Amino acid sequence: MANDSRKPKGRLAIIAGSGTLPLHVAGAARLAGEDPLIIPIKNESDLDFEGFDRAVIGVGDMKGLDAAMRSHGVDRVVLSGAISRRPEWREITPTWKHLLKVPSVIRTLLSGGDDTVLQMVIGLIETDGRHVIGAHEIAPDLLAQTGPLGQHLPGEDDLKDIDKAASAAMALGALDVGQGAVSVGGRVVALEGVEGTDRMLERVAALRAEGRISSRRKGVLVKLCKPQQDVRADLPSVGVSTVENARKAGLAGIAVEAGRALVLDRKAMIAAADASGLFVCGIDRGLTDGWM
Repeated sequence: MANDSRKPKGRLAIIAGSGTLPLHVAGAARLAGEDPLIIPIKNESDLDFEGFDRAVIGVGDMKGLDAAMRSHGVDRVVLSGAISRRPEWREITPTWKHLLKVPSVIRTLLSGGDDTVLQMVIGLIETDGRHVIGAHEIAPDLLAQTGPLGQHLPGEDDLKDIDKAASAAMALGALDVGQGAVSVGGRVVALEGVEGTDRMLERVAALRAEGRISSRRKGVLVKLCKPQQDVRADLPSVGVSTVENARKAGLAGIAVEAGRALVLDRKAMIAAADASGLFVCGIDRGLTDGWM
């Protein structure tokens, strides 16, 4: 039999934060013939991953992470799910290869944006001889496609809001702050910060209830990759909760970046959007006037 150098020689590890993305990635890996090791982050991961090998570690425990992956023969790593807090410097347990990097790690944790921190984490993992790959490389079916994902379509005013919110999201992302923005009636009314998309939408709903946002105009949520984002981690994502919170905020719909955003629980999300009268669509960056 011919030797295929492209075939992975080791095991895949999925580092799991909160949410359902890690489970989607694990399922896709198993369908592809992999036997993934799940590494749930203590006090972050909220699923039990029954039926998969698991090795729980604390946030910042690079030594424990390396030991778990070494013992299971891991050579590829996927980062998936949300992490709600950064580790304190006292929680960082480096391997000997990381010792010289500890001062820069602490500086990044204290002052770096989310993308900067993720790039640092990727660098630390790869220092130990492994390769970090994107969740979408294991589960490409999760990526949004250009065009409508459900039965509802954006109208002319919605397209203007998409364009406005997309411009705001791009500017926000360039600052390494967030990935989402909401525009109502051509006015940007909310930008995503460290609280995340769902909390931002709750804020929009509260502002709407207070009369700070027009009740006659609906508006749109747009989520895009940051311009400088490493696509191996933290791709923008939408799911059932995004749709439900967009409905509560009185929005007309949601637009995400085609090919660089993840759609979680796709069937349930589309069903929820259709039932709520919301559109969900994938847009090509800079082409919001011709995505259909």
